[in-house]
Amino acid sequence: MLFARKVWKLLVAVKDGLALLFLLLFFVVLYAAMTGRPSAGVVREGALLLKLDGAVVEEPAEADPLDALLSRSAPVKQYRARDVVRALRTAAKDDRIKAVVLDLSRFTGGGLVHMQEIGAALDTVRAAKKPVLTWAVGYADDSVMLAAHSTEVWVDPLGGAFVLGPGGNNLYYGKLIERLKVTAHVYRVGTYKDFVEPYLRNDQSQPSREAKQALYGAIWEQWQADVTKARPKAQLARVTSDPVGWLKASGGNAAEAARAAGLVDRIGDSVEFGKRVAELAGKDSASTLPGAYAHTSLKAWLGSNPADSSGKSIGVVTIAGEIVDGKAGPGVAGGDRIARALDEALDKDLAGLVVRVDSPGGSVMASEAIRSAILRHKAKGIPVAVSMANMAASGGYWVSTPGQRIFAEPGTVTGSIGIFAVIPSFEKALAEWGVNGDGVRTTALSGQPDVMSGLTPEVEAMLQANIESGYARFVGLVAKSRGKTPEQIDAIAQGRVWDGGTARQNGLVDQFGGLDDALAWTAKQAKLGDGDWHAEFLGAQETPYANLLQGLTGDNDDAESARGGSDAFALIAQRQQAQAVRAVERFGRLFGTAGAQAYCLECPAPAGTVPAKDKLGMLAQLARWLGLS
Repeated sequence: MLFARKVWKLLVAVKDGLALLFLLLFFVVLYAAMTGRPSAGVVREGALLLKLDGAVVEEPAEADPLDALLSRSAPVKQYRARDVVRALRTAAKDDRIKAVVLDLSRFTGGGLVHMQEIGAALDTVRAAKKPVLTWAVGYADDSVMLAAHSTEVWVDPLGGAFVLGPGGNNLYYGKLIERLKVTAHVYRVGTYKDFVEPYLRNDQSQPSREAKQALYGAIWEQWQADVTKARPKAQLARVTSDPVGWLKASGGNAAEAARAAGLVDRIGDSVEFGKRVAELAGKDSASTLPGAYAHTSLKAWLGSNPADSSGKSIGVVTIAGEIVDGKAGPGVAGGDRIARALDEALDKDLAGLVVRVDSPGGSVMASEAIRSAILRHKAKGIPVAVSMANMAASGGYWVSTPGQRIFAEPGTVTGSIGIFAVIPSFEKALAEWGVNGDGVRTTALSGQPDVMSGLTPEVEAMLQANIESGYARFVGLVAKSRGKTPEQIDAIAQGRVWDGGTARQNGLVDQFGGLDDALAWTAKQAKLGDGDWHAEFLGAQETPYANLLQGLTGDNDDAESARGGSDAFALIAQRQQAQAVRAVERFGRLFGTAGAQAYCLECPAPAGTVPAKDKLGMLAQLARWLGLS
């Protein structure tokens, strides 16, 4: 009886705890519903402060309210690239804004195309005779690129600026999988479709190396050209050709080395930087903290400068992140979610449609669901354009095939026309423990696919034939879209990735340009003049609890909160953590990938970092796969 009473008390305690949790969530949702609609912020005369404490992305991921409330750390912030660009363009024309301040002390990066778009918007501010000032502790490639477009670049005395360049190593798990006695059944088409190579090999194949050298070389040239044009005095060759000699020439002082190479202009802490901003934009009379200056935050500025909504609507559907089956997203391109957003817009009187793609691909089925939904709009006779951001490869190109006009930037990663599938089986691992499969079959397919006892040759051949059929379909879709023969497309397909410049030469892209260019082309095709249309982003409603979560998780855009930041060792730690997460995630794909995939291995890793709880969860998965837990 004593044991029964203890169990009963435990059950009552669990019940009371769950009741309190759901009561708390009820009041959170109620409060969010009452306060969820964002109000226009107060604009103050002074500086526009862009405090980018996180990553710049095409589409921010939706925060999970329960995770945010229970997590021990604030979620990684993400900033929509077009919001930052719009803020800068409007600030350039507003007399209340005397200067623009970039606080990159906790900036985690963004894609090349996004950095170029923001850099061009910063140039617009400078062309309006308004200074742009940037401060950070540690600069890496993405922040160096943004800072190059500034009037003054400041670095903390304990910080520095480093140019790393694109590229690096991938992990190859061939021997590990062999030691685990796991058989990786890989089905693919394409000489360059190297996403599956880590499961088969211990090193990179020569075709894969050739494709990556060409791609990274083009991206590196784009980066250098942008930085050199914006900041001619930057000595990039000195920094990259002999980084050790460059640093030692300044006695190992990274901040002084950065100034000597022209990457930064001035060395000073956040207080000294704030005083400099106050000289140009005015002091903050409401604050007694040292280094305070009059400013308006990004959120407040956007709230006071809503996007134009006059004239007819041109729909914009965003396909950002990995393309997956189901309703996932935003931040991940759930095929069902995006297809539904497109179908719900069929009743709207859209003048045209622009497909904005920033994806390395993913599920073939989800990509086809999105493509079919785009075609339903195209069947209405409206013009359809595609705007490629940082990447539109594999499945990202599959969803682009309905476009009548494809726009990309020279630094866009595209192509990777090919598909694959991976199925692991464990007959060898079980045999090591004395477990073998045996039975009676009525056909060659009975009990197949059998991942415990192995796949029959007939199943292997059928699966490969199915992948080859899918590749032929992919090539056919591209050929029809591009006005070429399947043979011509096959010659530039084979899973190979291309930079935007080469893709334009081989016909996968029509012209250079961003989202604005795609919208302007669509408006022209719809016979709409300037001011007669606006962009309507489909399925882009903000969740009612977004503002509440920002407040609860410490979303602070105040200049006074810009203390500290990441030095060189912190930047290394961030990259190390990101690499570990990607390595575990990539190994996990062997066991978790479902269905045929059109995915790009060479595409740059997404900007931002994975929350710590996700890292621990992924490491726990690895431990389970290896039998350690």
